[in-house]
Formats: sequence, C-alpha cells, structure tokens
Amino acid sequence: MKTASQNPLHRRDFLKLVGLTTAGLGLSACAPSILRETARDRGNVSLVYQDCGCTTTAQQMLEKFNTVNPNIKVFFTSDPEKTDEQVLTDFEAGSAPDVFASCCDLLPILAQNGYLLDLRPFVQADLDRSAIDDWDAAQYQAFFTGKGVQFALPKYHGALAIYYNKDVFDKYNVDYPDGTWNHDDYHAAMKRLTKFEGQDSKDNLWGSMLDVSWERIQIHVNGWGGHLVDPNDPTRSLMAEPEAMAALEWIRSQMWDDHIMANSLDVQKLEPKFAFNQGRLAMVEEGSWALKDILDGAPFRLGVTTFPAGPKRKVTLSTTDGYAVYAGTKHPEAAWELMKYLTGRDYERALAESILLQPASASLVDEWIGYIQKGYPEKVRSMDLTAFAEGQMKGYSVTAEIFANMAEARRIVLPAWKQIFTLGQASVDTIREISAQVDQAQHIQ
Repeated sequence: MKTASQNPLHRRDFLKLVGLTTAGLGLSACAPSILRETARDRGNVSLVYQDCGCTTTAQQMLEKFNTVNPNIKVFFTSDPEKTDEQVLTDFEAGSAPDVFASCCDLLPILAQNGYLLDLRPFVQADLDRSAIDDWDAAQYQAFFTGKGVQFALPKYHGALAIYYNKDVFDKYNVDYPDGTWNHDDYHAAMKRLTKFEGQDSKDNLWGSMLDVSWERIQIHVNGWGGHLVDPNDPTRSLMAEPEAMAALEWIRSQMWDDHIMANSLDVQKLEPKFAFNQGRLAMVEEGSWALKDILDGAPFRLGVTTFPAGPKRKVTLSTTDGYAVYAGTKHPEAAWELMKYLTGRDYERALAESILLQPASASLVDEWIGYIQKGYPEKVRSMDLTAFAEGQMKGYSVTAEIFANMAEARRIVLPAWKQIFTLGQASVDTIREISAQVDQAQHIQ
C-alpha cells in the first residue's frame, strides 16, 4: 500500500493502523451536519483513500491536498486484486477505507447494505450548483438509492463506443463505421471481417467483441427498446419481455450461430481491449476509459465512432464511476473536504491528462480532447474523439439499471449469462426462469 508520501505498507494492516470503525452503522446515524465542525475534525485526523493504482498523479495531487489541509493526512492505497469481492469483504469486516472510488453495480450494492454515507447534507450545504449542472444528469441521478440516499459523486464520465482497426477495414474493402450505423450495419460488417483459420488459431480475426457484464449487455437491450429492470419498479425484472429477449438472442447468435463476435474463450480470456490491440478483433465495444491502453498498445491505425443504434433507439453507456464515503468513518467532515477536492476541476484535469479519463464535467471535454491530441498527435489525427461525448451532450446516454436487491440479482443472472454467452451451453429461453427468480429474490429480506 502506498501513501501520498510514504513507503508501501500491507493494505489490511494499514487500514487497522489508522483506526477505522466497524461496519454496520445506520446511514441516518452517520449523516452529520456540514454546518457543525466536530472537535475531533478540528485536530489532526487521518483518512485512507482507495482507488486504482493506475497513475502516480493521484498520489501527487493528494500531496497538494495534504499541504492545503495540514490537519488532514490522506493515505493512499491501491485497489486490491479481485476488487469487487475484496471490497465487499472489507466493508463487511469493518476495515473499509474512509473514501474510495468504485463503479457500476458495486456502489449501489454497498449503498443498499447501508455501508455508504448519505452525502445529501454536505451537497446541499456546501456544493456549488454549477458543478452539479455540469455533470451528466443521468450519471448524477444514478448515485441516489430509491429511498433518496445520495451515496456517491461522479469521478469521470465513461462512454461506450466502437473502436475499429482501419488497416483491417482497408484490407477487406469494408467501409468505416460512422454515426449512422445501426445493428444491421454492425452485423454485416462483422460478417465480412471475420476470418476463421481454425480452432484456437491466433490468426483468427473476429468481427467484434463485447465484455459480458451487466451494463454492456444492458446497452443492447436498451437499443431494442427493452430493460433489465422496470424503470418504475426496481423490484420487477423485465428481462423476459420480448424486447429484452430479442436483444439477448441477437448477442448470443452473433457469438454462437454466426461466429462473428468473439467470446472470452475465443481470445484465451483476454480483456476485449487487449484482444483488439493484438489484432484479433476488427472492432471492439469499449469505452473512453480504455482509450489510453488502446492508444498505447494498438500497432495499427485506429478509428472510433458512436455505438450503433438498436432497432428502437440510439443509446450509449454513461458509467457510474464515482467517489463515496464509508458510513463508519470517524471523520465525515474531513472525508467531505477530500470529496470536494477529488471532484474539483484540478483533480479532473489531472486524471484527464495523465490517464485520459473523460471528465465528468461537460465543460472540460474540449480540454480532455486537447490532452489526447497533444499526447498522441499522429494516432488520433483522424479519430473522431467527440464520439465519446456525443451521448452526454445529446442526452441519449444511460446508466446501469439497478434492482432493489442488486446483490441477489447479480448472483442469479451472471452465471446464467456465462452459460449463454461465454460457454454457449444454454438457450436464451432460460432467461424466463432466471427473470422469475430475480423477481422473487427482490422480496426476500
């Protein structure tokens, strides 16, 4: 574990060293008034901040925070391996960091279990409304539970798009994808670009690939006009409705009937972005969060375009990457000061420049594009980088659909998706029973 200015320590030992409290505290008991500074927060306090160890910039920026706030010492620790599993374990054991970054369906699961501080009193008293207005509305609203608890603030805005290998498209005389594409165009291009040289051959070329995960599957369902979760009732599954079933069958058929979309086993369990970099995929469904890895690793000419429209609508993903505070922190006011710093413009710019994270603040998107053009002038010369921001700017981005009991829903659904999409051992028809099980689980306390 690294701090902003100290040598690494064992992660769990350090969390104990700074004296974090036990879990299980109710949210209502842990939402202090920002107007009342406690005696303990007037003295010197220590906070643990956990995030990916993907850049030293975060630690350098935290040194500045420590300088400006001499009574608050922030110690940085990197995310553990198997992050989702370990984070849940840490929170259950009461050894969680004070402030941390996370995303996707993990943050709502933690909030549903009462592990996250309600930020509403702090936001209402101490956050400029202009900052909120500059964030994507869909992303911001995703950080509230159904009961109105605000459990996070945006870290960055990750948008899903289609990356493509221009060299491959030129080789096989296929027109480049653009913003007019729908899923029929997508299918036709995948079919023309797939070249199968034999089982397990590293010379195989697949038309495209997606990550079989909650939000990545959901985007296709939304494009067909369907939902995984009833927008008006988070205890009700819509996975078995015709629109969702049609989208799920489209994905399955690309992988297992037409064999034009790679599954994880086809590329030896490589992450999609790395399979793309190795030239195994002509296209890949990836987000702006993967941009640096792809620019650094792809040895071919790159293109990017907006996500293809479904039969019913054009849609893309707005990731719910955010910062949250542990409900059991001893120092909520100090944690809030760190939260304001992490969501501030200077910190956003630092992440945008160092690891090319698309800013949560729409007004910083042009600066972000400038950082990319400066760092990779040749590679991005003909890339339409605005493709990542279009959904945010035009209002068609969506966030992960979350059940009232998301932990149980994920436990039931993800193994079924593995059988259907990754292994090809089950029919989409099994989703009917899975959907019924999810419905039932929502009412189990």
